[in-house]
Amino acid sequence: MSRPRLESQTVIAARNGRTSGEAGGVAAARDPIVTTVATPTLRALLRRFSFWVVAAISIVAVASVAVFLSGANNAAGRALAGDNAAPAGSMALVEVLRQQGVAVTLADSLAEVRDAVGSDSTVLLYDENGYLDGDQLTELTALAARTVVVAPDFLTLQAVAATVGFGGVSKVESLTAGCSVPAAIRAEELLPGGDTLSLSNRDGHPLITGCFASGSDTYSLVQVSNDTTGGIVTLVPDARVFNNENVAGYGNAALALGLLGPSDSLVWYLPTLADLPRTGPPSLAELTPGWVSPALVLLVFAAAAAAFWRGRRFGPLVAENLPVTVKASETMEGRARLYARSNARLRALDALRVGAVQRLARTVGLGRLAHLEDVIGSVALITGRAPDEVRRVLVDAFPRSDAQLMAFSEALQALEQATSQAVRAGAVPASATHEFVSPPAERMDP
Repeated sequence: MSRPRLESQTVIAARNGRTSGEAGGVAAARDPIVTTVATPTLRALLRRFSFWVVAAISIVAVASVAVFLSGANNAAGRALAGDNAAPAGSMALVEVLRQQGVAVTLADSLAEVRDAVGSDSTVLLYDENGYLDGDQLTELTALAARTVVVAPDFLTLQAVAATVGFGGVSKVESLTAGCSVPAAIRAEELLPGGDTLSLSNRDGHPLITGCFASGSDTYSLVQVSNDTTGGIVTLVPDARVFNNENVAGYGNAALALGLLGPSDSLVWYLPTLADLPRTGPPSLAELTPGWVSPALVLLVFAAAAAAFWRGRRFGPLVAENLPVTVKASETMEGRARLYARSNARLRALDALRVGAVQRLARTVGLGRLAHLEDVIGSVALITGRAPDEVRRVLVDAFPRSDAQLMAFSEALQALEQATSQAVRAGAVPASATHEFVSPPAERMDP
């Protein structure tokens, strides 16, 4: 019976003569120890790394498709380009025109068109990306005697022939000329299924001619005559008429040669980014909406009015003249409440000690600027107390509760009274000692 994977087993029988005191001579390792070592198979390795294998294959496939598509796009080149031999290009038509003696100039910008156009030249315009604006289109149609506009967009129609609109896709099976345009008459029939233009107001504009009708008001070619300059603008909505793939079918070649070959000079113009106006980055005023500036002015006036309103004085803040005299008892009570609220017992006791030391210094005749050690020594000598006890009352004692704070304050008061009595007595026997009894630690709860 086959096993799912190969396994090599090594059986090691471990026997030794060691005995255990508790086992009474029983061997320590009686049963054999079996160790299994598994060798992974190819299937297991593939299963483990299947995700990474699939990911790598997917990346390679996507990259291959992208390279193929980019290569195909590059091979197709620009649509209707005069030097493009691909099916979407128009190199075949350009070469035929040159063989017939027409000087074809390939232009990529409006400046090149100005330099190449003559008084009797023909200009072919195919603005696939809509680079030209209205002023440029108007200037272009006024430069040459004949202008052929291929696949015009909405902006082009508004600038060249405002009364012409879009007519959708032609649905008839045969497109015949049916007009008086010589090039259309020679072509006789046009490639069906392309875009059309509509002429709903043709009766009011006798200078507009429609050819290759798909319905009552839709045409595959519209020719507009300019009564001011005398130029002729021909609109061909279907770009397939001029490309290499379809130019030889139906009457496309006859129509293209008839429209582009009447003069000895032809400017084949495909606009590029060079025709876009070169301007710097927009300013902040250009980017902001029109209502921002009035709103800012209104906010400035509102801020000035608010500042004037809030900045006025309503009289003196205090009715009585400054400085104000405050009683010492009120100040003491206020500071005591602040100390009590923040539990600053040591700070309150230190404030009492500072006042006590200054009064004791004056009592013993040392002055307010006497050193603390001198005050402690003089008070201890006069009162007959130990210097450590006096220091403890004046410096070292640390209150841990409100009861101890009260006891230490009473000790300070008792020390001041004892010093005053000794000074008034005039002399104190050296042997006279008064035991300083430490105040109870917990005489009252905080």
